[in-house]
Amino acid sequence: MKKNNQNNIWGCNKLKMLPRLLCINDYEQHAKSTLQKSIYDYYRSGANDQETLADNMAAFSRWKLYPRMLRNVAEIDLSTSILGQKVSMPICAGATAMQCMAHEDGELATVRACRSLGTGMMLSTWATCSIEEVAEAGPEALRWLQLYIYKDREVTKQLVRRAERMGYKAIFVTVDTPYLGNRFDDVRNRFKLPPQLRVKARCFSSVPGQFKEEKSDDAREAVKHGLDGILVSNHGARQLDGVPATIDALPEIVEAVEGKVEVFLDGGVRKGTDVLKALALGARAVFVGRPIIWGLAFQGEKGVQDVLRILKEEFRLAMALSGCQNVKVIDKTLVRKNPLAVSKI
Repeated sequence: MKKNNQNNIWGCNKLKMLPRLLCINDYEQHAKSTLQKSIYDYYRSGANDQETLADNMAAFSRWKLYPRMLRNVAEIDLSTSILGQKVSMPICAGATAMQCMAHEDGELATVRACRSLGTGMMLSTWATCSIEEVAEAGPEALRWLQLYIYKDREVTKQLVRRAERMGYKAIFVTVDTPYLGNRFDDVRNRFKLPPQLRVKARCFSSVPGQFKEEKSDDAREAVKHGLDGILVSNHGARQLDGVPATIDALPEIVEAVEGKVEVFLDGGVRKGTDVLKALALGARAVFVGRPIIWGLAFQGEKGVQDVLRILKEEFRLAMALSGCQNVKVIDKTLVRKNPLAVSKI
């Protein structure tokens, strides 16, 4: 009998034994080997020379942990709240477009996985499942909508009203996209959404991480307008290349808002220690985007669950080894930008 080796765009050959994936990088490498190149490149790539894309991850290594010893860490509590809504951990699914390219269930699989892990999901305006479909798939899940402001304000209003009607708890207004960034891979691949798919889909502000040391005016302006929170983001490094990594921009944003609003972070989060560093620098929670896609590409809903569980358990271990019994005791004394200077003789 002839063996069927045909793959599809949504995952690996079902006749092959699934590999054992241990970390987020393993999931990305698996996605690279199974997704169509143009689709993988769409999800992975950043703008222009991708300097910021690389730095979003590399920057976490510049912040060093200074753990506390001899603490009782027999019990570790990861739970927290986001805008008054309780979550099991400060790790949520960020908005990523067109998830059905990674797996046929797309955003429906993601919301189910988030519900099972007790955390929240941000739905992209450019989703391949509708606001209503996602709500019906995860009626008990904590859901938010990421929103672009369209020239046709009525279209924008209708998106907000649909989200309100379906029980979404916040609107993340993206403010760094007056034009789309220049992504070389998409141009080279002549990227287009596969023909069998289509895009369906008090304010909350998403502020890009492009701030100089002497300025964080956008953050103060957001607070002045009565917004409830700020997501420190550079759009996954897909807009303006050459801006700072989000983890480097985070401390001055936290300082600028003076505790008046909750601050969140996305960009480059790949490990539990990344989550710990972000919280130590003042983030309430982090949002992950590409790792969710890599989980979808591996095994749909279960793959997303696995990715979230890996980050959760890595974060739990990082907390324990740093002497933190709960997220409330995580503070800036845990991290420093550069290691202690040593004397030179």
